Order: sequence, then structure tokens, then C-alpha cells
Amino acid sequence: MSSLSLALRDSTTMLRRNLLHARRYPSLTLNLLLTPVMLLLLFVYVFGDVMSAGIGGDGADRSEYIAYLVPGILMLTIGGTTIGSAVSVATDMTEGIIARFRTMAIHRGSVLVGHVIGSVLQCVMSVALVGAVAVAIGFRSTGATPFEWVLALGLLALFSLALTWIAVGMGLSSPTAEAAGNNALPLMVLPLISSAFVPVDAMPDWFRPIAEYQPFTPAIETLRGLLLGSEIGHNGWLAVLWCLGLAVLGYLWSTSLFDRDPK
Repeated sequence: MSSLSLALRDSTTMLRRNLLHARRYPSLTLNLLLTPVMLLLLFVYVFGDVMSAGIGGDGADRSEYIAYLVPGILMLTIGGTTIGSAVSVATDMTEGIIARFRTMAIHRGSVLVGHVIGSVLQCVMSVALVGAVAVAIGFRSTGATPFEWVLALGLLALFSLALTWIAVGMGLSSPTAEAAGNNALPLMVLPLISSAFVPVDAMPDWFRPIAEYQPFTPAIETLRGLLLGSEIGHNGWLAVLWCLGLAVLGYLWSTSLFDRDPK
């Protein structure tokens, strides 16, 4: 078999392994999914009227804030789901299965590829579940064209890929699975201090740069524009640049850590 065929076969095997683990131990994924769902319900039904009035002015209804909120919650879902990838990679490293894989005649990169593709698929499924909850409580994407829907799905997949590679690097650099979960917490915290819940312009001047100069804000604004058919501006290319930069950085970081000789 050619080198490409071997890599494809071994990567498929590793992907199947990770999907089986996710199916047999769903508690981690469900726990990470619970946070965006609870935040969605909290901000819609508890803070919805107040937030919609603050963003849209007097007379704004809750449906306007749902439309504003959902894109940010979907991006937060991706950040939370990738934390599970960091924990999964760290668990493999600490339990010795990676050392066993190193002695086997398999493509070296297939271990990481299996984790990454498996995580991206889990992110897509998580986004679909949270999106279904959003639709059930009133979210409607009435202004988006079919082409914008395709672009939105592509952005979600690309953002999932970028954050997954960063999460894999965090998992490889962590001594334990618990440490990996803690190290990956910024992937859940950053969307909380982005434009997910309120516009950047409504934030204090001293806090605005923190929300503006980070990957989640342009990604959220781009997704919001695509789903609602509104103006995207410069956020589109900023989101793509952030995704490509994080993906390359995460890939180089992860492969360098994985290729180190075990101590």
C-alpha cells in the first residue's frame, strides 16, 4: 500500500476508535453541552426582555435578542466541545495507549488526525443540537440565503477545526486529564467576554479591546451576519484569518509535542 493509503486507513481506524469512546462515555460531551443550553435559556427567558430593550431600544421584543444571541451561543458550543478533545488526548497520553501506538506499525500522524476529525464531528453535532433548542424557543434565520447558509456551515466547521488543534496541543502539554480540562477553559471563557451577549460598542472603553481583539468576536459577528442576512463588514476576513492562524499554530504545536521522544 502507498503511504497515503496507509495514512488514510490508519486515520479512519483512529477516528472510529474516538467515536466509539464518545458513544460509550457520553457524560463529558453532555456536561459540556449543558452550559450553552442553560446560558441560552437563561438569557432568553430571564434576561431576554431587559437585554432586547437595551440593545434595540424601547419596544424591542424578546425575539430580536434571540436572533442576536444564538450565533454567539453556537460559537460558545464549539469552544466547550473542544475542551473534551483536550481531556481525551491527555487521557490517552497518561494511560499509556499512545506509548503502545508508537510501537505499532501505524501511520504516526493518524492518532492526532483521528482525534481532530472526531472532535470536529462532535462539534457539528453539538451545534446542531443547540441550534435545534434555539429554533424550538423562537430563533428564525429568515434573512439568510442558501449560499449564506453554506458559508455559515463552512465557518462553523473551520472554527471547530482551528479550536480543536489548539485543544489537542493543550491536551498533549498537560500532565493529567484534569489539568487539560483546566488549561482548555479559555476556550469557554473567551466567548463569554466577546460580542456573544452584548455588542462591543455597549461595553466600557477599557474593556472593549479585550472583547474586540480575540478570535470569537469576528467569528460571531460573521456568523450573525450570515444567519440574519445583515452586514458583515471586515469581520469575515478577520474570522478566516483567525481560523487559519489558530489551525496552523495548533497543528505545529501539537505535532511538535507528539513527535517528542517520551521521557
